Amino acid sequence: MNLAYFEDSGTTQLHPLTWLRAAFELRCGCDCLIDKLRAAFPFPLARVFLRPWVAEVVAGRTALDQPQPGADWCLVNARALFSRSVELPRPGVVWRQEGDLVAAVLRPGEIEPLTAEFFQDPARLDEWAATRRVEETPRHVRLIRHPWDLASANDAELRRQLRDSGIADEAQVYAGAYLVCPGQIHIGRRARIKPGAVLDAEDGPICIDHDVVIQPNAVVEGPCYIGPRSIVRPGAVIRAGTTIGPVCKVGGEIEASIFQGFSSKQHDGFLGHSFIAPWANLGADTVTSDLKNTYGTVRVSINGVGVETGQQFVGSVIGDHAKTGIGTILPTGCVIGVAANVFTRQVAPRFVPSFAWLTDEGLIPYRVDKALQIAHIVMGRRDVELGPAERLLLEQVAVRAREVESAGWPA
Repeated sequence: MNLAYFEDSGTTQLHPLTWLRAAFELRCGCDCLIDKLRAAFPFPLARVFLRPWVAEVVAGRTALDQPQPGADWCLVNARALFSRSVELPRPGVVWRQEGDLVAAVLRPGEIEPLTAEFFQDPARLDEWAATRRVEETPRHVRLIRHPWDLASANDAELRRQLRDSGIADEAQVYAGAYLVCPGQIHIGRRARIKPGAVLDAEDGPICIDHDVVIQPNAVVEGPCYIGPRSIVRPGAVIRAGTTIGPVCKVGGEIEASIFQGFSSKQHDGFLGHSFIAPWANLGADTVTSDLKNTYGTVRVSINGVGVETGQQFVGSVIGDHAKTGIGTILPTGCVIGVAANVFTRQVAPRFVPSFAWLTDEGLIPYRVDKALQIAHIVMGRRDVELGPAERLLLEQVAVRAREVESAGWPA
């Protein structure tokens, strides 16, 4: 068997998180969707069908395997979250979930005519799938439809994944640090747990990955994952259900949220039930609401259009390279687009488009050349280069997002 990923039109409902990456690169639990697929199945992942404007950048981050000659192909939706290995469908069979194609198995020659554009066309994809036998999708496989699905699935995914515990020989737990239920705690090599820090795994496991620093008087509650080379600032409170990806700097109070990686929230301020994309920076005392005062379900704007979440707790979705100023207040279900800047003393609107500059005077477009200049500086501070392909992708997204998110701009 060979594996192949495809992105369908549902990828747009994961904006702004999928403007600069494939859906399978999104993080949930300790790793990304692609890592879960590889862990579930020992077959080569040999092909991907992606939106053309992200394909080059994603290809540089995704190592594909050599296909097995003459083997069948299993097509898998890039939005699929596999919480464990399952028996794949047989040739000629498809899995569907709420009308969307989840997976299909093809004979070797059947994959060749397929293109990325085909998978982006819902009508053609439905017509194609209708010629095959539909079987029920296993309960351990679900499609991620909106950004808040990742945060809501995170607690259970962390509990599933964090089964190993133990302290690596090279880790340093200082005198005065306190570990509650140490049998539920994993601390990686060269990690440092400073005096006064508390790792509380009584209600769920904790993984502190390699080269992490937990600074004095920080509290980490399980289930929780802190990724490689991240720093938890003094006095921080990291509550249950939180994932901090690699090379992040976090402080204040964080609950049931996901940081994809390479982002900063170093100062005081609450963040709950949220998803933060790379290179975002939340200014000091940025506060997120994740619960309406009516205790009702939250409505979120995706691409500037309202979507009912059906959930009571939804915080913010913050895109790549977005920034908030000191004391920013983000309302329940707030979405901030790619390279958007929010510098207002008022409560921010529920939707801030990509490449927007928001102040008390109003909303205006952000200069793309300036956004690229700042991105180059910010990434360089963490020894990451903004390469030509990434620059071109940002430029293309600035144009595409203005069209797709047009409902979010003033008339």
